[in-house]
Amino acid sequence: MSAKAKSSLTPEQRKATLSRVLEKIRPYRLFVVCSLLVAAVSVAAQLYVPILCGNAIDLMLSKGQVDFAGVRQIIVQILVVAAAAALAQWLLSVCNNRITFSVSRDLRNAALRKIQTLPLSYLDSHPSGDIVSRMVADVDTLADGLLVGFTQLFSGVLTILGTLLFMLSQNVPITLVVVCITPLSLVVASFLAKRSYSYFQSQSTVRGQQTALVNEMIEGQKVVQAFGHESESLAAFDRVNDRLQSVSLKAIFFSSLTNPATRFVNNIVYAGVGLVGALYAVAGGITIGQLSIFLSYANQYTKPFNEISGVITELQNALACAARVFELLDAEDQVPEAENAVVLQPDGHVELQDVAFRYQPDRPLIEELSLDVKPGQRIAIVGPTGCGKTTLINLLMRFYDVDSGSIRVSGTDVRQMTRASLRSSYGMVLQDTWLRAGTVRENIAYGKPDATLEEIVAAAKAAHADSFIRRLPEGYDTVIAEDGGNISQGQKQLLCIARVMLCLPPMLILDEATSSIDTRTEVRIQKAFARMMEGRTSFIVAHRLSTIREADVILVMKDGHIVEQGNHDQLLAQGGFYAKLYNSQFEGVQT
Repeated sequence: MSAKAKSSLTPEQRKATLSRVLEKIRPYRLFVVCSLLVAAVSVAAQLYVPILCGNAIDLMLSKGQVDFAGVRQIIVQILVVAAAAALAQWLLSVCNNRITFSVSRDLRNAALRKIQTLPLSYLDSHPSGDIVSRMVADVDTLADGLLVGFTQLFSGVLTILGTLLFMLSQNVPITLVVVCITPLSLVVASFLAKRSYSYFQSQSTVRGQQTALVNEMIEGQKVVQAFGHESESLAAFDRVNDRLQSVSLKAIFFSSLTNPATRFVNNIVYAGVGLVGALYAVAGGITIGQLSIFLSYANQYTKPFNEISGVITELQNALACAARVFELLDAEDQVPEAENAVVLQPDGHVELQDVAFRYQPDRPLIEELSLDVKPGQRIAIVGPTGCGKTTLINLLMRFYDVDSGSIRVSGTDVRQMTRASLRSSYGMVLQDTWLRAGTVRENIAYGKPDATLEEIVAAAKAAHADSFIRRLPEGYDTVIAEDGGNISQGQKQLLCIARVMLCLPPMLILDEATSSIDTRTEVRIQKAFARMMEGRTSFIVAHRLSTIREADVILVMKDGHIVEQGNHDQLLAQGGFYAKLYNSQFEGVQT
């Protein structure tokens, strides 16, 4: 299916999007009223100037009888009126900028708040680059459309209405010439606007896909280069770029037709006014000054149609982008917390009863999983890739909700407690590290912002990170890049371990927590973990089975089921699946 087919909106959806944009503008209606008022003043002043100029022309027509005093008086009036118009234009810009950028701020804040409430399933299934594109590029485009709309649409409509009233007050037949030809301009503009909207909508969608691809390529540049995937990445980008070029050219082509088409109609209007007005002037029906007024008004009357046609094009693009932003805002939130959700007071007892879960409705992953973890037990989870180990961790943390069955902590179903209290009861160290742009101290204290420097240093020493931190240029005040780009993978993992050492929650989850650390340091950290896990319920996910021999219970998972359960010696004695996994690590090793 083409991008156009997937992204085009029905007239009802377009109307609904426009209604929601207006709803976002509602809190700033005072500025909208002020904008209308100053736009009216600006238009009135601009329309009054041609009358003054026409009067001045009539004072200078007779040979040798120029009324210099009257002309000077009119020049002063023109200067005053022009100054009033300039002031009104400045106030109009102030009001419109305030409306536009306030709405943009509100939308971005709403989008960011929405991300905090979205389920992980949404974030897992949507490229981060596309979400960023909606929050940044699409909101910017909407802001541009609103700014052009408020600045030119109000003034344009008022100019058209004001010009008609002034012309009607001067001469009705000439005004009718203008009114009869004008609808042709509206028909042309409407025809082109309908054609351009769908292309602008497609342009926004493809641009989001391009942003997502670029974001992925930048974040994974080392992997791309390591596997020599540059040509494939370039080819993928070229394909998206070609689609963007195609829809952008069509959108720009149709939108660029609007201005010359309406200008052609406007020139017909100007010529008609000039011809009919000249005939009236020759017959003595109007003065030369009045004819100049009509010609000036004909020009001013037609100019807004050019601007409005451009505004319509911008608004079409803005609405297309607004629809993508509202699509994000309308995404289904994560399951809300129970009305009487309790704050967890953990004692370390975790129980799973007949748990079933699947990411895809037609692909079962975990089925009929039951487990009873006593307080203080160390539970190791092992099994082949894709058997459900990390999924089980996601369920324990309630990043995902079970499809059936229940998970109970301290005797309470996790769905009946606040997410904050549940997650604050766990300390997590994952294989995939996460660090934010900031100092080393801020990253370690992320889970405990009020920690003292002494506490932070003690945690770093426990994680064996203190020595490398002190070798950094500014020690604990060294600023590290987003996701720790200026330190090694092992150092990033040590900082994440220190983060958990600082908080010391009552339950722990260690998912390949030492996968990027050298063997010597790993031995030390394992000892630190052993001390930390004393009295704490701990879940340990590991591929190197030698690291979990001391676990109280080892759960062997396969295809979403626990196929074996026991300690290391018991499972080896059984000679089952665990024994095969364990012994496979040493196959081919020559002694």
